[in-house]
Amino acid sequence: MRGSSRRPVAVVMAWMRRQPPKVKAFLAVVAGMAALVFIRFIVHDHDNLFVAAEAAHALGIAVLIYKLTKEKTCAGLSLKSQDLTALFLAVRLYCSFVMEYDIHTILDTATLAATLFVIYMIRFKLRSTYMLDKDNFALYYVVLPCAVLALLIHPSTSHNIVNRICWAFCVYLEAVSVLPQLRLMQNTKIVEPFTAHYVFALGVARFLSCAHWVLQVLDTRGRLLTALGYGLWPSMVLLSEIVQTFILADFCYYYVKSVFGGQLVLRLPSGVV
Repeated sequence: MRGSSRRPVAVVMAWMRRQPPKVKAFLAVVAGMAALVFIRFIVHDHDNLFVAAEAAHALGIAVLIYKLTKEKTCAGLSLKSQDLTALFLAVRLYCSFVMEYDIHTILDTATLAATLFVIYMIRFKLRSTYMLDKDNFALYYVVLPCAVLALLIHPSTSHNIVNRICWAFCVYLEAVSVLPQLRLMQNTKIVEPFTAHYVFALGVARFLSCAHWVLQVLDTRGRLLTALGYGLWPSMVLLSEIVQTFILADFCYYYVKSVFGGQLVLRLPSGVV
């Protein structure tokens, strides 16, 4: 019974593997649009999607903490990705305190605390299992461009200019913070279950956050973009959400394929990330 239920999925996956990259990209776009339509009809308050995204991120970090405390290893985890995550969370938390204190401030505080614990475990407690040679993504490739972009394109609200630049910086940095983790997984080619669960949770969080913004724009018929300010900033916010979703889309595809195939260890082909 179990094998027969998986057979259609296996057939679909096999068919997907045979398709050229352009067809796969088209199907991914169609699937994403279908998911957005589905979410729009079943979720009445789209602000809940943002909370759900934060919850998915927190669940992913909980999986990491379980791995670090129970298995006593940080193999397969990128310390650089965690550093970037802590950086954009800290900046976003500062902006939240001085610009718009709300429920997201509490969620970000909890997520930052958990991320700092993960960093502490990797740097000090489990350093002997850290894959330093594989975690070789240069952080200045993302931090400096994000800082320059924030100086050039930031909100046009009435807040202090420094706060507006910080807000833009954390938006841009969040979009690319997972790149060192993806680079490490590409270097190793094999991703153990807990790390795979964590990255997949990030993918779900990114999609929900992106869905929140897209549906909010549709519901307000574009007025939300105007409320964010003028110039390029509103479009850059939406673009950042879309970019971080597509960065993880390929990995999520292989994760789902691995789960339905009954594989505990995820093997990535060359060129996935």
